[in-house]
Amino acid sequence: MGSNISQSKWGRRGVRLAIILAVIYAGLLLTVFLGQRSFLYHPYRASAESFTKTAQSQRLETWQNAAGELIGWKHTAQGKGPHDRILILHGNAGCAIDRVDYAGSLQGAEECDVYLLEYPGFGARAGSPSQESLFQAADEALTLLGKDTPVYLIGESLGTGVAAYLAGTHPDAVAGVLLVAPYHNMADVAQHHMPLFPVSWMLWDKFPSATYLSKYHGRVAVLVAGQDVVIPNRFGRQLYESYAGPKKLWENPLAGHNDLPDEPAEWWRELIGFWKAGTGANFE
Repeated sequence: MGSNISQSKWGRRGVRLAIILAVIYAGLLLTVFLGQRSFLYHPYRASAESFTKTAQSQRLETWQNAAGELIGWKHTAQGKGPHDRILILHGNAGCAIDRVDYAGSLQGAEECDVYLLEYPGFGARAGSPSQESLFQAADEALTLLGKDTPVYLIGESLGTGVAAYLAGTHPDAVAGVLLVAPYHNMADVAQHHMPLFPVSWMLWDKFPSATYLSKYHGRVAVLVAGQDVVIPNRFGRQLYESYAGPKKLWENPLAGHNDLPDEPAEWWRELIGFWKAGTGANFE
């Protein structure tokens, strides 16, 4: 009799513990679900006046859309044009003006015009970030760049999903792509960081890079970091392997996630050489 009472008591405690754990898990699940965009996007915000002062010190010009709204920054080549145009699609933190170093690296390798797109909700730009708003902003930017000269895309981290989207939906308008620390799709990366949650079911902004990139047939360069703990390089390699067009992969074995854009001048010249090489070649 005593043994049965003891087993019953422990059974009730087990049920109560299971209920408590289930409630805690459900609460965490709801918190992650409702707050997922605050986990994904980390914009730096400031006034347009503040950014303009910074831009002037960096020799950047304002980039506006047809409505006169500030949508980013540009650094045009000093020599007579026309020049190739390179659109930078930055990652999930900071703001576009933080990526001014791209202009120096690219223009040190070739005379070109560099455009730094600001996302809605980042910098001084109105709106809030989401997959839809970032894609819409990128569509507008590509349209503004026009078709007079070749347009190349550089996406970093989160922005590689935006670059893949543009290449896949406007394949004839994109001359070449560089993806810095990319991913096959955002759901896989999120699942890696949150293995206890059904991320594929929960995620609103999935950025399916491989799906979009499969519709593009131009030249795609991929740069991954050997020590990347934010987007482990296996996700970039998975995207690279899935792409059927002309492609080239670089890996910096000692670099972390935020170290990749700091490549030497020789590397940038090699990248541009790959972009401009004859079509149809595979550099694997």
